[in-house]
Amino acid sequence: MIGILYIVSTPIGNLEDITLRALKALKEVDLIAAEDTRRTKGLLNHYGISKPLTSYFSHNEKEKGEYLLNKLKEGENIALVSDAGTPGISDPAYYLIKLALNNDIEVNPIPGPAGVITALSVSGLPTDKFIFEGFLPRKSGKRQKRLESFINEERTIIIYESPYRILATLQEIRDILGNRPVAVAREMTKVYEEIIRGSIDEVIQKLKGRKVKGEITLIIGSIQNGHKNEAAQ
Repeated sequence: MIGILYIVSTPIGNLEDITLRALKALKEVDLIAAEDTRRTKGLLNHYGISKPLTSYFSHNEKEKGEYLLNKLKEGENIALVSDAGTPGISDPAYYLIKLALNNDIEVNPIPGPAGVITALSVSGLPTDKFIFEGFLPRKSGKRQKRLESFINEERTIIIYESPYRILATLQEIRDILGNRPVAVAREMTKVYEEIIRGSIDEVIQKLKGRKVKGEITLIIGSIQNGHKNEAAQ
């Protein structure tokens, strides 16, 4: 029989945020493919789970994808986990999922935490319509064009950003989109969780002079959040 590929969501910070189904899947599969085996090992140890681990990340996705595909064809059940949250969101899980589907292998989701939704839910910005852009391009020209494409966006915008670039990114967004309402969600579900809300100008002032650390999700208000006629100043 052909195995099943389980897409298992894991905590984004607090280890208690794992679901019972996720724990059951991790205990019962034959192999766990992890973006960071060290991080996943810590999770497994916390819950007393002992299973073979293999790495699967962006630089080995093609070679390891074929290896995992063969394991599935041999009848092994595999759990795919990312560093944190739901696999396939800004990580290499898509390649393996598509490979499995193209080979008529069942892909079974085990839902759970996702940093995008966690941050959006407490942002204070509209949640009925939103877009997720992952990380902005690093090159200045491409990043500027991407931001310019948001000028008339009517949905809440969500991006990931590095703590080292968050101030510069906020200023760039201010220059292109105007002084929109934003929420900076940092270290969600962890000990130093923090959500900074306000206009871009207000948030920049709150962050200035601080050494910002941790994973950041930035939520940006749409053109309909009271800034339709405001020109960037």
